[in-house]
Amino acid sequence: MSDSLFPSKNGSESIKAQVRDLSFYYGDFAALKKVNLDVAEHEVTALIGPSGCGKSTLLRCFNRMHDLYPGSRYEGRIHLYPDNVDLLARDIDPVETRIRIGMVFQKPNPFPKTIFENVAYGLRIMGEKRRSVIADKVEKALRDAALWNEVKDRLDKLATGLSGGQQQRLCIARTLATEPEILLFDEPTSALDPIATASIEELIVELKKKVTVLIVTHNMQQAGRISKYTAFMFMGELVEFGETERIFTRPTKEKTENYITGRFG
Repeated sequence: MSDSLFPSKNGSESIKAQVRDLSFYYGDFAALKKVNLDVAEHEVTALIGPSGCGKSTLLRCFNRMHDLYPGSRYEGRIHLYPDNVDLLARDIDPVETRIRIGMVFQKPNPFPKTIFENVAYGLRIMGEKRRSVIADKVEKALRDAALWNEVKDRLDKLATGLSGGQQQRLCIARTLATEPEILLFDEPTSALDPIATASIEELIVELKKKVTVLIVTHNMQQAGRISKYTAFMFMGELVEFGETERIFTRPTKEKTENYITGRFG
């Protein structure tokens, strides 16, 4: 493992992933420029910054979502530990990567299937055929997503009949069913009301006991509530990274301070 970027005096942080010299191109446009970032295991790391700064682009590099679109190109590395796999290596299967690193999007996107089949979907893709195993893992994922008690009596009903907050927790359960190592959240509460938002935030804080969390949020108060580390991005560059409390109260970069205090963005 290369040297940690964590601002820790004792170097005790356990690192789940390291981004090193990562640049990403849409055609000739450099959306990311030489980004270096450490992601702490079993913690929440927030990516903040103005619209178009590259935070969602960085997030999607972790599970190779950009591979789905032509004309995109990666430079640099993303190492996943403890097995020290470079997620961007050409011999790495993007589908396998997306099982190890799950993603929850801005708007809930349940499949037009039953609640049960939504959660079972990834397990079936992985080739699991044993009904009892699928049933057990579906129940566990729904429990971990704090949804089981609300849906256990209607697993055969269409997922689209759930409320917005329930649909987002279902999408989280669908991702958890394949037992990912990292969960990526791309502004997961921006389409939800305050009550549903609070529920998702509580869930994310609880989930870090099981998985490592990387979240993009436009809501700085949210970053302050749920994350231990925050990375501020601007125009494709990572400007400043550190413990969330320090970033919000004692930023060392002028651009960070200007953004935190609302002078731009």
